[in-house]
Amino acid sequence: MKSLILCECGDFVENHTFKDYIESSFGPSTPTIGHTECGLIFNFIDEGLPKRFSSKKELKTIAIKFANIKGMNNESQSIFLLEVDRLKSTGNLADMDILLRAFKSFLARVEKE
Repeated sequence: MKSLILCECGDFVENHTFKDYIESSFGPSTPTIGHTECGLIFNFIDEGLPKRFSSKKELKTIAIKFANIKGMNNESQSIFLLEVDRLKSTGNLADMDILLRAFKSFLARVEKE
């Protein structure tokens, strides 16, 4: 799960985390994680997963990182990037939503072949 958290700083959290405790609606000392690269502490109880809305250029950089995490080769990455670009053009989806939908579409396309 940690590898699929896209931080507000634009990096995937992966294993770059630290443990912390925050006050939330659940209680005064709710355990959570933070991102060591930027220091952001996540409040999954009240705020859910962080949302990031990037430009097309920034999103493509993030999509390449995502593709590398998923172990895609160059040909697969190009197909995936086309799908990311198509989804970005359709509306106001958050970056992670675009990446997950594009990956699902990519997997469906690969299964057909």
